[in-house]
Amino acid sequence: MNVLRKPEWLRIDLNKGRSLDVVKEILERLSLNTVCEEASCPNRMECFSKRTATFMILGSQCSRHCKFCNVSHGHLEMVDQKEPENIAKAVKELGLKHVVITSVTRDDLADGGAGHFAEVIEAIKSYQKRIIIEVLIPDFQGNKEALKKIVDAKPEIINHNIETIPRLYNEVRPEAIYKRSLELLKNIKAVDNKIFTKSGIMVGLGERQEEVLEVLKDLREAGCDFLTIGQYLAPSKEHYPVKEYVHPEIFNKYKEEALKLGFSFVASDPLVRSSYNAAEMYNNKED
Repeated sequence: MNVLRKPEWLRIDLNKGRSLDVVKEILERLSLNTVCEEASCPNRMECFSKRTATFMILGSQCSRHCKFCNVSHGHLEMVDQKEPENIAKAVKELGLKHVVITSVTRDDLADGGAGHFAEVIEAIKSYQKRIIIEVLIPDFQGNKEALKKIVDAKPEIINHNIETIPRLYNEVRPEAIYKRSLELLKNIKAVDNKIFTKSGIMVGLGERQEEVLEVLKDLREAGCDFLTIGQYLAPSKEHYPVKEYVHPEIFNKYKEEALKLGFSFVASDPLVRSSYNAAEMYNNKED
């Protein structure tokens, strides 16, 4: 199998991680996971240097087996009841104004962990009501009652990634359903249309440009406000292979088309990830 070489535009500045040890010490002391580390995000050193991180709750083991993801799947852990309080402590120590909370998928739990998400949101808001909270959630297998627990906790942003085009779902994320993810985004707005919704898609998995544009249209029809588009980077040779390194000009094209469709803010660049510069997206949205 031919392995594609990374182009120049995917070079990462390794000198951006000067506060790395500070953030890691706080996370280790409070026994917290971050998706930055678990998913080997290419921007983790830059984000840590800004004293920020995306907290990953409900353990480090996922109940699903997406072919693109580097998060482990194995023995599912007991839910840590101290996690909400410890995340609130970390938020305070890091001095965060915009915090992102995500999780592994926990199909083994009755509500998929939605109640735990709500407890984390409430713990953070009890410390600082003005903080902006963004949650990146799984699909909860379409459970509307589980979703309502999160919506009722009033995070400012609820993110659920569509990840790829529908044609590639069986190969890339076989336990997910494209239409179910779109319905989740619609249901958030149906319960509370004041909450901003967000989604993201990876490119470079073998999709065609017209297929990406169709996904963008579907997301807007579902009421999605914010959008991220980034280059897929295979975590290892065992993961789904990179089929193409998409040129930055194509990312610019996707951004232009997305803004025409009415997204409030679009981040489209090879190194963009779901939570990358999340505060900038919220602060610079078009009202």
